[in-house]
Amino acid sequence: MPPQSRLRRRLVLGSSAMLLAVPLAAAQRALTPSQTAGPFYPVTPPLHQDNDLTRVAGRSGRANGRIADLTGRVLNFDGRPLAGLRVEIWQCDANGRYRHPRDRSDVEEDPNFQGFGHTITDADGRYRFRTIRPVPYPGRTPHIHAAVFQEGARPFVTQIYVAGEPLNQRDGLFMHVPEALRPLLLADFVPVDDPVASLSAQFDFVLSPVLAGLFVSPHDV
Repeated sequence: MPPQSRLRRRLVLGSSAMLLAVPLAAAQRALTPSQTAGPFYPVTPPLHQDNDLTRVAGRSGRANGRIADLTGRVLNFDGRPLAGLRVEIWQCDANGRYRHPRDRSDVEEDPNFQGFGHTITDADGRYRFRTIRPVPYPGRTPHIHAAVFQEGARPFVTQIYVAGEPLNQRDGLFMHVPEALRPLLLADFVPVDDPVASLSAQFDFVLSPVLAGLFVSPHDV
């Protein structure tokens, strides 16, 4: 396949069903595919809003699971860093339970897992979270939900999956993404030498500013 044809296939407009029509010369990065926010976006975000999901305000313990630092950048499709944007993540705890009233599972909730966090990108578009390596949820492969908020537009919403996780191949939402685009949703959780976190992962969000207002808000799901 000619290089221009391969590049044209990589231009994703937040949804696997749409392609972004831009001059090939301007297209330097593949756009991150969007995905559903799912049913467990916090009804009322917790008061202890920060970027460390492994601790809960007023408690001395730390969350169960394999502690991981998730870092990356938020970029425009041309590689320009997007500063001052709010990034949110939410996920189930190490027992497979969401901190949400609609999660009716009978597993015990980890009281030391915050379940939701947010941060603001710095001047270089960088963000950082301390969380746990995601675990399977009934019917789902391990994943982390994420949203990036841009002023005047609905947020970009997607899900971050674990590279090399065998359950990915049986996950309907992940497998619904065209095969060539699935690597754009993967993060590699690798061991690190850190006194708290045993794993580290990197994930970049590459967004299109042109149609940012078309993405569905987590609050509307």
